[in-house]
This record gives sequence, C-alpha cells and structure tokens, in this order.
Amino acid sequence: MLINTRHFGEINLDESKVIYFDNGILGFEEYKKYTLLFDDEKGERPDISWLQSLDEPALAIPVVSPFLVKPDYNPEVEDELLKSLGELTEDNIVVMVSVTIPTDVEKISANLKAPFILNSDSKKGAQLIIENSDYEVKFRFYEQLKARKAAKEGK
Repeated sequence: MLINTRHFGEINLDESKVIYFDNGILGFEEYKKYTLLFDDEKGERPDISWLQSLDEPALAIPVVSPFLVKPDYNPEVEDELLKSLGELTEDNIVVMVSVTIPTDVEKISANLKAPFILNSDSKKGAQLIIENSDYEVKFRFYEQLKARKAAKEGK
C-alpha cells in the first residue's frame, strides 16, 4: 500500500507493518493506524525510529527503546491495561518512548512516563501513562548516547 508522509515522502508499505492503536495516542486519539519507519541503508536499525501515523501524513514521532537511555527501565503496568494487545511475551513485546530533539542536541530527552507498548504478533499498540514517580517526562540522555557511541567506536 502507498502512504504519504510529510517528512519521508511517498512510501510503499507492506500491510503487515501497520500497527493499530485502538485508543490512538496521547493528544491524537483520533488517529489509530501507525507504522515504525527507520533509515535502513546500512542494513541495521538505527537507535531512533519514527512512529508514523497512516491517518495523518504530518504526524511522525521520533521514538527510541527506553533501554537505550535507561538500561534498568522497568515500569509497573497493570495487566488489565495491556489486555487489548493480545498475549505479550519476551519475543513479541516492543517498548518505545518518544524523543524530543531540541535545537541544543545536548538537551535531547525521552518521555519515560508515557511509553508505547507494541505487540509485534498482533500488530496492536497502546500508549500508557506510568504511575511510577521514578520516570520523568523529560529524561535527558545525551551523555548516555555519547558513552554508547564511544563504546561502539572503541571495539
């Protein structure tokens, strides 16, 4: 299927890559269909991907694995909130958090308070609000990215 995006132009998307958010996402409850986009020219998935709305071409949210920015990320979530996603296992659960990239890149932050939980088997997703006060809406992680890059280059 062909989709139009504001930031990436027209893309030919396999129907199996569509993720359904029954309740939409925060602030965009009316948009239910999304996909994850990333630049794979190098043959590997980059750290930052884009949660692209298929209902609104201008809506693309940069997302990252929370474990990249906070390796011990382990929010407590009521099972009831995840029921609509189907059976979640270690193999099919994907957790992403939105990223804010300001002009001053050193102030890059991730929203650890409202993760996106995806079931890669059922192609269903949900955005949840984590009640645990350990997680911030604007968790700055520039230093973690720098350290990770240095570690990769040191290999």
